Amino acid sequence: MTTRVETRTSNGIGTSPVRPDGTLKVTGEFAFSSDLWADRMLWGATLRSPHPRARIVRVDLTGALALPGVHAVLTAEDVPGAKHYGLEHRDQPVLAMGQVRYAGEPVAIVAADHPETARRAAARIGVEYEVLTPVVDSEAALEPGAQHVHEPGNLLRHVPIRKGPQDATAPVVVTGEYEVGMQDQAFLGPESGLAIPAEDGGVELFIATQWLHGDLAQVADCLGLAREKVRLSLAGVGGAFGGREDVSMQVHACMLALHTGRPVKMVYSREESFFGHVHRHPARLRYEHGADETGRLLYVRARIVLDGGAYASTSMAVVANATTLGIGPYRVPSVTMDGYAVYTNNPPCGAMRGFGAVQACFAYESQMDRLAAALGLDPVELRARNALEPGDTMPTGQVVTGPAPVAELLRRVRDLPPAPVSRSDPRELPGGVANTTHGEGVRRGVGYGVGIKNVGFSEGFDDYSTARVRLEVVGGEPAAVVHTAAAEVGQGLVTIQAQIARTELGVDQVTVATADTSVGSAGSSSASRQTYVTGGAVKAACEAVRREVLRRAGVSDGRLAGGKLIDAAGEVVADLVTVLGEEPVEETVEWRHKPTFPIDPRTGQGDAHVQYAFAAHRATVDVDVELGLVRVVEIATAQDVGRALHPQSVRGQIAGGTAQGLGLAVMEEIQVVEGRIRNPSFTDYLIPTILDVPPMRIDVLELGDPEAPYGLRGIGEPPTISSTPAIVAAIRAATGLPLKRVPVRPEHLTGT
Repeated sequence: MTTRVETRTSNGIGTSPVRPDGTLKVTGEFAFSSDLWADRMLWGATLRSPHPRARIVRVDLTGALALPGVHAVLTAEDVPGAKHYGLEHRDQPVLAMGQVRYAGEPVAIVAADHPETARRAAARIGVEYEVLTPVVDSEAALEPGAQHVHEPGNLLRHVPIRKGPQDATAPVVVTGEYEVGMQDQAFLGPESGLAIPAEDGGVELFIATQWLHGDLAQVADCLGLAREKVRLSLAGVGGAFGGREDVSMQVHACMLALHTGRPVKMVYSREESFFGHVHRHPARLRYEHGADETGRLLYVRARIVLDGGAYASTSMAVVANATTLGIGPYRVPSVTMDGYAVYTNNPPCGAMRGFGAVQACFAYESQMDRLAAALGLDPVELRARNALEPGDTMPTGQVVTGPAPVAELLRRVRDLPPAPVSRSDPRELPGGVANTTHGEGVRRGVGYGVGIKNVGFSEGFDDYSTARVRLEVVGGEPAAVVHTAAAEVGQGLVTIQAQIARTELGVDQVTVATADTSVGSAGSSSASRQTYVTGGAVKAACEAVRREVLRRAGVSDGRLAGGKLIDAAGEVVADLVTVLGEEPVEETVEWRHKPTFPIDPRTGQGDAHVQYAFAAHRATVDVDVELGLVRVVEIATAQDVGRALHPQSVRGQIAGGTAQGLGLAVMEEIQVVEGRIRNPSFTDYLIPTILDVPPMRIDVLELGDPEAPYGLRGIGEPPTISSTPAIVAAIRAATGLPLKRVPVRPEHLTGT
């Protein structure tokens, strides 16, 4: 006899359960990679080049080896396998070979029994350099006759976009040249990890990273080991934002561990971290927009030059994003655009939140404001008049499918009540508690920005994730274990995986196993892709488990909920514990989204991207025009997330991304002079504090994407993209100044 009962599983999709790592991180009890420890552990340190470009004439290890407590000093000659690594193009030496190409490049590594001993030993390594003139200007690097950073030349990639007639004209034309400074990911946990030699001649590496299998491929090759002899496990990650996609100390720690036969831990100082990871590409952008008298865009012509620094990293993908997304979320019949990624002797640049779209958005949104002024139109109305809609085509010719609520997002932020004016407290004025102004020179401005970002890897990359799900009986209750290699870098992915398992399997007890390389690749925690792709893999693996459970129970069509099997008629037909018994069900699934395709190398045409995401911002600022001080008073934002799987985390991602966009707008820049970083510290590299981040109004739209798991849309990057131009537009509105460079500095506002 069957019975119909009410069944419900808590903390599934659409709820906001407490993150399992949340309390530990707030209380300081969470174990980050820098907290790792092992018996007989040694400490690693790195000697880095002081020069941006030089030949290595001689290396003397005598002084370092003579220091008591030193167990190993290694150079490029000691690399046992491949001498170079790299995510897309293996051009970066494990340790400098014959020359250095940027200030901070690793030359030698040391292992010692105390971290201070290791640092002292590294300082005692004698290196004789023949100093050369560095290539530090990205435009000059493209000129004929420029010195080559790498052979055969300094051009890493050129991406041309040609859409529609190339001879288009327009009655209203605005032009502009823009510049974006070098931004740092500024994650709080520096590069760190622990390598432990294994009995089989291999090595185990516990590492803070964004891509375990990406690291595995490079580390194993450089160590000259089979991949099954190199095992990586994810250690606690203290933030990433793209800066952990590339290898830093991974190979170095493993080399030292294998050489000494002892565990080796490496932890970068904050200063060394600035040299140890890639940064956001500085950019120079030249745009020309043509429109008719009603404001309809007729053409866009642009040139984008990204300074990739000394090594390739992900520059080829970043420049593709900058160009394929380079006109913004607008309908434009004629596009002529050229994007260039260039080698220089500046610090290497690669992935950072927004991934090329940030630089382009600052330029094209600045242009839209200039065009609105030239036409005498409201800046929001001009944008809405040209906004993409479903069925429109991108500059690549790709048709926009699914919701594209660009105009709606803009109007939502515009129609919110204005920010209140309150200047009774000094903290509410530019300069804050410094009390440098009493409001006599303060003017208020409001500005808007809207942006577009692709989700996932593009251009035909085999972008997939693997999930293993086991359903079993534990302590008399049904329980699930989810195992993927997806890196939790602070975005809440561990929570999402558990929510999906609860929803699909109808159980409350879910464990997410530590991410490691014993399961198939999950790809990188970047490109706003993990919830989409790994979430899709977990969902698919759970569905496979559910099918097997139903088969065992003899049910052809049904679902699992509340620990029960429920048939298509809604009747409870079995208890899950009874069906499972002592035989767990386990399934492993590789899951892929719809395919993408390479773009034509001559025209840039092709269906390059999986999904597009959109966000809009309204910024309100107060500016003391006499002192050049800026206070962001309020930010309003609207974003379509498809479906909010964890609503609280969604809002947190939007707020956090907006704060990073604020940093780029008014304070964050790595100062590079003649190839050398001048401010490698959080004293001199400024990031927004709690006093700099204003109140935020966040409007979340859930317009489901029919092709995505649960209808979701990647959310991590869009808030960083459109917040920067909105803030700068507000400063322009307050000051009347053109402001063509970010970050905006006081001297840009006062003319000093």
